[in-house]
Amino acid sequence: MAARLAALLEVLDRRRECVEHPFGTIKQWMNQGTFLMRRLENVRGEFSLTALAYNIRRGITLIGVAGLIAAVRA
Repeated sequence: MAARLAALLEVLDRRRECVEHPFGTIKQWMNQGTFLMRRLENVRGEFSLTALAYNIRRGITLIGVAGLIAAVRA
C-alpha cells in the first residue's frame, strides 16, 4: 500500500481535499469528536443527523437561506 501511495501522491492529495475536509469540519465546528451512541445502528443514525446538519449548513453558506428554501420547494 505504501508503494502504491508513493506512486500516486496526487490521488492522495485529492482525497485529502475532497473527503477529509468535511470530517474535520464536523469534528471541530460541530463538536462531534466522538459518537455519543453505541451500537452500529445508533451510530449510523447519529452520523446521518450530523451529516444532514453539515449539508444544510453548507447549503446556506453556498446559496443562502432564501436559495435553500427555494430549492426545497421546487
